[in-house]
Amino acid sequence: MKNNDYSSLEHTWSQVDDYLNQLLIPSDPLLEQTLRRNTEAGLPAHDVAPNQGKFLQLLLQIHGSARVLEIGTLGAYSTIWMARALPEHGKIVTLEADPHHAEIARTNLVQAGLIDKVDLRIGPALTTLPDVQEDYREPFDLIFIDADKPSNPDYLRWALRLSRPGSLIIGDNIVRDGEVIHAESTDPRVQGVRQFLKLIADHPRLEATALQTVGSKGYDGLVIARVIA
Repeated sequence: MKNNDYSSLEHTWSQVDDYLNQLLIPSDPLLEQTLRRNTEAGLPAHDVAPNQGKFLQLLLQIHGSARVLEIGTLGAYSTIWMARALPEHGKIVTLEADPHHAEIARTNLVQAGLIDKVDLRIGPALTTLPDVQEDYREPFDLIFIDADKPSNPDYLRWALRLSRPGSLIIGDNIVRDGEVIHAESTDPRVQGVRQFLKLIADHPRLEATALQTVGSKGYDGLVIARVIA
């Protein structure tokens, strides 16, 4: 496909996202301010799209999730979407490696009035997850993995330790503009995703599916796995 053809497709995907978001997702000044604050603070534009945030929110509500673990906070845009779906006693533990990102995330959560529902932990996830395991003895109902892709296999192993039969594990950004099909890729993010998906496919405690997505965030996808007995 020529570059100009791909650019035309991306433009169409974004227009369709805009149409669907305007139709189905009411304008939300607080979430819009969150995205503006993230941009002004120089955070990378890796937030989920509004329709993806709403998807996560609906998934929590459908599943009845009360205990949520998020690996990769960024500016807490997805955290806010999910925290709004929690029951009164619900809690999200969210892990962010970058102190600057975490500072912006905390500001956003305070502005959203959700800081009491969120346990924001700073530091590389693989160093903070042992503390999470120690502090939260009950398993998590839903685990959202959206951080550095080379570590995805390790994040999955931790997710399995911290989950129960019926828990959902969601991994974002797994298609990588289609690069995920290339076994010979030298991109560590692609290889991390490939190993992650293979571990899910081979694990006897997981049943899963994956979906390709197009939209304002480009061409990507997500995997949803359910922990079984």
